Formats: sequence, C-alpha cells, structure tokens
Amino acid sequence: MKYTSNTVFTHAQNDKIGVLISNLGTPEAPTKQALKPYLKQFLSDPRVVEVPKLIWWCILNLIILNIRPKRSAEAYATVWTEDGSPLLTHTKNQAAALQAKFDAYSPGKYIVGYAMRYGQPSVENAMNALLEQGARKVVVLPLYPQYCASTTGSTFDALAADFTTRRWLPDLRFISHYHDDARYIACLAESIKAHWAAHGRTDKLVFSYHGIPKRYLKNGDPYHCECHKTTRLVAESLGLDKSEYMTTFQSRFGREEWLTPYTDETLKGLPAQGVKSLQVICPGFSSDCLETIEEIGEENMEYFMENGGETYQYIPCLNSDDAHIDMLFSLLQDNLQGWDIETDTSVRAAEAKALDAPV
Repeated sequence: MKYTSNTVFTHAQNDKIGVLISNLGTPEAPTKQALKPYLKQFLSDPRVVEVPKLIWWCILNLIILNIRPKRSAEAYATVWTEDGSPLLTHTKNQAAALQAKFDAYSPGKYIVGYAMRYGQPSVENAMNALLEQGARKVVVLPLYPQYCASTTGSTFDALAADFTTRRWLPDLRFISHYHDDARYIACLAESIKAHWAAHGRTDKLVFSYHGIPKRYLKNGDPYHCECHKTTRLVAESLGLDKSEYMTTFQSRFGREEWLTPYTDETLKGLPAQGVKSLQVICPGFSSDCLETIEEIGEENMEYFMENGGETYQYIPCLNSDDAHIDMLFSLLQDNLQGWDIETDTSVRAAEAKALDAPV
C-alpha cells in the first residue's frame, strides 16, 4: 500500500477546521456520453444496489447501460441551466453561503468545501482541497436529512476508502442525519407557510421522499421510519389533521417492491377520491434536482392532472434560502463543539527549521 501525503504542507501553515458538505452527484453534461460513466459509478455502488455482484454486473453492463443513459440524458436536458446541473449549482451556493457564515463567525479559522458522492467534485478531490488548505479537523455533513445506507452510508464508505490511502488523517466528525432536528422541521414548516401565503392551500399536502427497496427496510434500514417522523413533526407544526396530508415514495427502479405508497400511483388515484387540488413537497432533498424538478414538478403533475386533478403545485426544496443556511450553520456549530486549532504556528515553524525539517 502506498499512502499519499499532503505535499503542500509547511510547518508555518496555519491550521484550519474543515467543513465538507456532500450530495448525491450529477453528470458533467446532459448527454448520453456523460450519463454512462455517471450511471455506472452510481449503480455499481453495492450500497445502492444490493444484488449479488456477478448477476448485477451482467444486468448493469449488458442491459441498463445500453438503454438508460439516453433516456436519462433527455430528462437532464429539461432541467439543465446555463450554470449546469441544478443540484451542483445549489450545492455550490450552499457551500459559499456557509463559508460566508463561518467567515463572519471566526475569520480565517474555517474552510468549507463540497463534494458529490458520484461524479465531480469527488469526495477524494474535495478532501484533498481541504487538507491542502490546512484542515486538521474535518466535520462532514451529507445533505440527506433522513439516514439511508444507500446515501449517507455510501458517503461514509467513500470517505473511509479515501482515508485508507492517506498517511496523515485529520480528526473526523460525521453527521449521519437530522430528520427530526427542530430547526430543520421549522424550516420545512415555514417554507410551506410561505407557499400557502403566496398561493393558498389545497385539498391535500403530499410529502414525497425518494424510495428504496422494501427489503432494505426489512434488513434494518431506518430510512422509512425517519421519513415518516419528519412528515409527522412538520404536520404537527402546521396543525394539520391526518386527513390533510400523506407520505409517499418516488423514483423506484426495477421490478421488486419498493417503499409504498408510490408517489406516481397515488397521484393518479387521488382525483377519483375527491382530491382536486394538490401541493407536493420533497423533504428528503436538500436541493432541487432532476428528481424534484422533472419527476415531481412535471411528470407527476401530468399524472395528477390527466386523471382529473385541477390544481397542482410543487413546493421547492430549501436550497440556499437564508433560513436553510442558518439551520445548517447551527447544526454544524453543534457538531464542532470543543474543537480548536493552532493558529500561531511561529513556534512550530522555528522548531522545524532548527531540526532542518521543511518549513
């Protein structure tokens, strides 16, 4: 094993505390050519697809990667902006806003980076950037409010794999979830209230979360329970009756049973039950992306309207709204308690020079 080192380190360099936020990832372009390596990396993760390796390799490489990239590229093209992928844009903005918060709180002490679990910037590249700037302690916040092995767990896997190659490891703290944090619940509730103030209320409010195979729940994944708890706490904060809201799961893939009820099937059936106006929010996503903008904002709207719905509204994610940034900053501060760093490196540099070590 060859261990990497921080080649730009000097004993005179000021130590910093690193903050790394991460999200799922995005292709580099809305093209078939860019989607194929992105999907291969994503769908090759054993945390994402828990199928015997040899069987899945054949399915993925011989079938899925010959069909899905073109279809996915067409979907990404509908949400792509001049700045690129919405998910990447929002994550960049979140990191920049958090950096501004930390700079105002303690100038020069904190450095904020961002990473994508799949695609770029990778966890490895983001960690390199933090360490090269002097980060000796790092807190990692995957922007998945509800813990799931396929998302949060996979992020830790990437981090752990990266650490196995490093000679010098920083102190590490990892935030695995915040699904029931009172500040997060308040942010969601206030975003819904703001939408109501601007657009009025509808017959029902649907909380739609990304789905996972049902067997993951049976195998002990807490995601299903954490999603329902988020919904319940937000509904309680809004004073909603149980008849006024529901929880559903979107984005299923493959033929096996996933968490139910399915968002698309539910929205197709609601008009026949007398629900003619609908609002949908996606509390499992910290940033708007393909799954919220195209799948919920467009595709599922069509299902609802084509089956007799009259009013359909998507309530955007928290993105880099001020209240969301304040919440994330406060959450990070909680997890930075007790950490300090060496800010005066003059003595260290002098001792290194006396020992003929690189300064």
